[in-house]
Amino acid sequence: MSGANTELHALTQRILIISPNWIGDAVMAQPLLRLLKDAHPERSIDVLCPPSAAAVWRAMAEVEEVVETPFRHGALQLRERWQLAQVLRKRGYLEAYVLPNTLKYALIPWLAGIPRRIGYKGESRYGLLNVMHHDDGDAPRAMVPFYAALATPPAPQAPPLHTLPRPRLTVGETEIKRAMGFAALQPNWPVVVFAPGAEFGSAKRWPARHFAELAGLVWQTLPYAQVILLGSKKDMAVCEKIVAIEPRVRNLAGLTQLSDAIHLIANAVAVVSNDSGLMHIASALNRPVLALYGPTDPDHAPPFSDVAKALSLRLACAPCRERRCPLGHRECMRKMTADFVYQEFKPMLQSAAEQE
Repeated sequence: MSGANTELHALTQRILIISPNWIGDAVMAQPLLRLLKDAHPERSIDVLCPPSAAAVWRAMAEVEEVVETPFRHGALQLRERWQLAQVLRKRGYLEAYVLPNTLKYALIPWLAGIPRRIGYKGESRYGLLNVMHHDDGDAPRAMVPFYAALATPPAPQAPPLHTLPRPRLTVGETEIKRAMGFAALQPNWPVVVFAPGAEFGSAKRWPARHFAELAGLVWQTLPYAQVILLGSKKDMAVCEKIVAIEPRVRNLAGLTQLSDAIHLIANAVAVVSNDSGLMHIASALNRPVLALYGPTDPDHAPPFSDVAKALSLRLACAPCRERRCPLGHRECMRKMTADFVYQEFKPMLQSAAEQE
């Protein structure tokens, strides 16, 4: 094979993944990468993603390179997309997997001239995508099978969940130690993580008072636990409410980058979280996870760690999938008391105590 042909062959062994905007969705797409890598171990996988999700993709063993997008949320920015597409064109990708369902993200691989462009129908993306999958709007696929199905030709049914690899993230001990030092946490004391935020909306948030009460119960089982709150700057207000009720809790929301949060979660003995990106990160790091569901469906995007519990009251009005409670009472979260949650969380804490 000539030098020019060798270079072309190397270029065409590359796959591009176009990331969803949500952190949790990015985590749940990882089994797709595992399937692609198993099928074609010679191909490199690159990811195009918003800066907010970059740390998650960098924690996936299958990813060769992460390219961060320059786009503003919700903006078409056609000129910027064309410019980015020309950069991608030079990389010579063989195929692109477009995970967001929007037209504007399907434009990029089409403008880049990538031969195979795979994704779901979304916003009438015929032509932009040339391998089109379909989902049933009345009975949508669970998130892991939804993305994993893209690894195979379009079919009426997604692959069964039990046949798929579980989402997995990988971090090193050096990064964990650095994050623990940055957060000024004692390296030999157990870390319990609470994630009280939720990007989707206030309806998904377990009340601040419940989190504060749960912290007090945690110390009954694990007296030396360092209970920390993680989240973005948007979660600072709700975390401050928790600390106002229970000052012994450490509020790190808004003080850490996502990469720091990933490394701190990796060192946690147990995690309590709303249905959020941090919950899916904890699950993919295989930490013991108790996930709290109210307006969302625990069967649609559950945790997958070895020790995991998806907790829902399964009220008649749930899952409504609304950002704000349409009935105004938020009973699906409020009636899930700290005592009730603690009974499910206690075995995870007792297991951590036995390992001390």
